[in-house]
Amino acid sequence: MTMRTSYVVQTFVLKRKRLVPGDRESTAAESGALKKAEAMAGRFPGTAALRIVADDETGELESATILAQFGEVPDDFAESLQGG
Repeated sequence: MTMRTSYVVQTFVLKRKRLVPGDRESTAAESGALKKAEAMAGRFPGTAALRIVADDETGELESATILAQFGEVPDDFAESLQGG
């Protein structure tokens, strides 16, 4: 079992007056995810930088950690990451 760590920027958009996840963009490093999330926060209601650790072979999620949040992020976002 090989674990792979990846870094993602999750955007949030308003749809029908509700904050919902938008696009995700991968980055090569944690610092890149943090910088990109902060920069993108000016164009979206909210962004989050994430560290995702998953089994490289099966894709099974080991952990998902919110590194930083900018702007508005749904209250249940952290719970939804842990739920799968």
